[in-house]
Amino acid sequence: MIIGSEEAARDWLKQLPECDEAAMRRLEALAKMLAEENGRQNLVSAASLGEVWRRHIVDSAQLLSFVPRGTSPWLDLGTGAGFPGLVVAVMRPDIEVVMVESRARRIDWLKRARDALGLAKATIVGKRLELVDACPMRVISARAFAPLAQLVGLSARFSTPDTLWLLPKGRSAAQELSELADWSHMFHVEQSVTDAESGIIVGQVIGRKRTR
Repeated sequence: MIIGSEEAARDWLKQLPECDEAAMRRLEALAKMLAEENGRQNLVSAASLGEVWRRHIVDSAQLLSFVPRGTSPWLDLGTGAGFPGLVVAVMRPDIEVVMVESRARRIDWLKRARDALGLAKATIVGKRLELVDACPMRVISARAFAPLAQLVGLSARFSTPDTLWLLPKGRSAAQELSELADWSHMFHVEQSVTDAESGIIVGQVIGRKRTR
């Protein structure tokens, strides 16, 4: 099923086991804060605000369906406006979510949103990814952060054989995966519920291939 409206997006969210009344209240607050902040800095395209539930909230929340409940810590790279990191933290406030973002105004926004939403286990790391200390993560996500080969090269030090990667890639998912030549992996492409032509790269990284 491809979600085609804001009403359908809200209905889809409500069927998730994580989406109780408290989560919906936090998501409503996040959507309102995002619209207000977007008047001060360009967090998301102005046109997408009219479809914020489908384009941003559900597009992020769909990643939860691939992850067993309670899996932690979750590393979100290049979080930007907070997608998917803030949405994951809102819907699973019991897990540790680490959001990496290097732009100062985005960092300020993420911290304000985290504090306003009461996300005690969410951490904002205000550094370039290359400067973040390596530590093992159970989930790695990134939405529109970097081409796949570059992303894996930058982030593999956070990954173990058990780490699940969740990488929304839009229409380029299959092509980027086919071009990932230097890494052994168990990636495949899943259909996005928000766009018939968009895919999510899901799976594990085994390691860099040895060159002969």
